[in-house]
Amino acid sequence: MIPMVNLKAQYADIKDEIERGFAETLDNCAFILGPNVQAFETEAATYLGVKHAISCASGTDALHLALLAEGIEPGDEVVTSAFTFIATAEAIKYVGAIPVFAEIDAQTFNITAETIEKVLTPKTKAVMPVHLFGQPVDIIAIKALCEKHGLKLIEDCAQSFGASVNGKQTGGFGAAAGFSFFPSKNLGCFGDGGLVTTDCSIAAEKIKQYRNHGSKERYYHDVIGYNSRLDELQAVVLRAKLKRIDQYNAARRHAAHLYSELLVELPLTTPYEDGVGVHVYHQYTLLCDRRDEVMRALQSQKIGCAVYYPVPLHKQNVFKNECAGVSLPVTESVAANCFSLPICSSISDDTIKEIVGVIRSVLDA
Repeated sequence: MIPMVNLKAQYADIKDEIERGFAETLDNCAFILGPNVQAFETEAATYLGVKHAISCASGTDALHLALLAEGIEPGDEVVTSAFTFIATAEAIKYVGAIPVFAEIDAQTFNITAETIEKVLTPKTKAVMPVHLFGQPVDIIAIKALCEKHGLKLIEDCAQSFGASVNGKQTGGFGAAAGFSFFPSKNLGCFGDGGLVTTDCSIAAEKIKQYRNHGSKERYYHDVIGYNSRLDELQAVVLRAKLKRIDQYNAARRHAAHLYSELLVELPLTTPYEDGVGVHVYHQYTLLCDRRDEVMRALQSQKIGCAVYYPVPLHKQNVFKNECAGVSLPVTESVAANCFSLPICSSISDDTIKEIVGVIRSVLDA
């Protein structure tokens, strides 16, 4: 069996370091906002090149807290992508704002400055681009658009830890950004976890307050907050993996480039790199009009494959009323033809060749 992500192999390489960290934490009994959480936040901020990195309980919470800290309110419109996991839009709804879905680019699967501008209204207060599958959006153009219209830029970096544009890490371009540490992510923990980044000290203090029951000082509460703290044991895992994130991402890029080299002559579309942003391949996602046939062949050989995402958000039941009449033909076409292959830092060249062989047996026939 070939899984989408081989977490066991990754764990085996760092098992001793993690178990030492767990043992120290259990011995110290500092479980909530302890020394590893504090150290991880400092190390993550340094790596990402931001002034503040505030951990929380999940990537969804990270986006929610970022929106709160940036003053997004009920009735405000936030432009984002319909081709993403629902957490992006959920966070917008949590603050009472309205997600407005822009069309994606057919090559990068990301929203663009041009498609964003087409859906701006006087109610638009923020833009939340998603660096989907590890491919950075054209963040320079989007940031310029936000500055032109006086909009908050909040990056969804759930899938892009370690991706960069012109040498600068994603998560460092906007007013704030949210990261996810779900286990399958490029930087993943052993459960849920998230991170908010910002260069604004005022926003950082708000986020710290919101994540901890609205409290700056224990048992004194100035606002209604949330229970959204990163677990100390998860911080142990993240500290071990953060040391290796460049190695992990380099291995993913090697795997992706080998896939693309071996698949080049087949009737499908391999992932696109724009040459500006460094793609870190959280997913290796193809387009193929014989998708279902190929996936059945892979599954028959116990090879993992998946569709991210089969139903765009504007077509989901939860949004069908407010999105009635919304047409996003590129998004819908991509969703109808995309599928993803196994990719992780430990996948071998031989495994990739085996997977490509199965695909070739279908498409060469």
